[in-house]
Order: sequence, then C-alpha cells, then structure tokens
Amino acid sequence: MRIGELAARAGTTTRTLRYYESRGLLPARRGDNGYRTYDEDDLRLLRQIRTLQDFGFDLEETRPFVECLRAGHPEGDSCPASLVVYRRKLAELDTLIEQLTSVRAQVAAQLARAEAAVPGGPEPKCELGGHA
Repeated sequence: MRIGELAARAGTTTRTLRYYESRGLLPARRGDNGYRTYDEDDLRLLRQIRTLQDFGFDLEETRPFVECLRAGHPEGDSCPASLVVYRRKLAELDTLIEQLTSVRAQVAAQLARAEAAVPGGPEPKCELGGHA
C-alpha cells in the first residue's frame, strides 16, 4: 500500500509517517516507481506506536515495542526491553499520582479553610499566595 492509504488506515497523516521513517521507527521501502510501499506489518507497527502514545509514552519509548514486532514477535510487549519500558512508565505514573494526591489534599484543605471563614467570619488567609 502507499503512504496515503497507510496513513488513512492508521488514523494519522503522511507527514507523521515520514517523521516516523526519519526516526527509524517505520521502514523506508520504495517500489520500482520510487513511491514508498508498506504492508500489514507496517500497519501493526503504527497501531502499536499510536496505542502507546495514547497511554502517554513518548515516541522514543515506543522503540523497543517496534523492534520487538520487527523481530517477528506476535506482540510488541513480548520482549524484555518492552517490559523495562513498561516498568519505568509505571514508576513514572506512580510518582505523578503521588504528586497529584498531595496537591489535591492541599487544595481540599485550602477549600475547607476558605469555606469555614466565609459565613460572616474574618477574611480567609490565602496560604497558597502568602497574602492575608
């Protein structure tokens, strides 16, 4: 298939495909006519990349999954290098969740203080900005 058809089937743009090609994630094969040619395996690679990016993986983090598929494995996450990336991403997400949980608790506490001060009481102190 040609680049336009692959882009349409993968739900992306030809520009994105050319970018992936320049980064070595998508093979650069050309037919006798000079046009880029792709097959169903390339569509699988793109779907793997898109799924991982939907999960928040950056493009470089998708590389081990793509290489795993290229090596002939049925799934991009059936290789040890892919598992390493999964573990690293989970640790990153756990850290973000902890940070957001802390911020949420601080906002909830500030809201509770502000609400307690509203009914005719003194002006609430804004601890987030350091002003009274």
